[in-house]
Amino acid sequence: MNLTSDNINIGDLMPEYTSAPITRSHLVRYAGASGDFNPLHHDETFVRVIGLNNVIAHGMLIMGIAGEAIVSWTPHKYLRKFHSRFLGMTEPVDWNDAENTKKRATIVVTGKVVKKYEENGEKRIRCNIVAKDLTGSRKLDGFFIVALP
Repeated sequence: MNLTSDNINIGDLMPEYTSAPITRSHLVRYAGASGDFNPLHHDETFVRVIGLNNVIAHGMLIMGIAGEAIVSWTPHKYLRKFHSRFLGMTEPVDWNDAENTKKRATIVVTGKVVKKYEENGEKRIRCNIVAKDLTGSRKLDGFFIVALP
């Protein structure tokens, strides 16, 4: 569906977006691409010393998944603002053998249109979003603004 000012309203939901489970390989690739080699994301000894059970995914990787959800619904050229707040840690699926790990490493992004308005000669919507794992643990929340044709 092509989003336009005529076919979107306050209260409408963006399509739910589900990521593939995040793996150790995702963390390695993200660290290389971003230059973020913080030991929280790869060093099992370090994380145990600071009191964690497992390494965690980069917050910006989770934000990237949320961004992927947004642009799967509306072309990125219409995106005017994207704001997020990190809420929880995400462990990769292959770092822990617990049965529940796959559920904790799959991210589901949902959103709802909360405002429809005009600004700078453009028709826009504001949509609140939340990213959770399959257990319902919130990883990120925020909002985005898009211009509509």
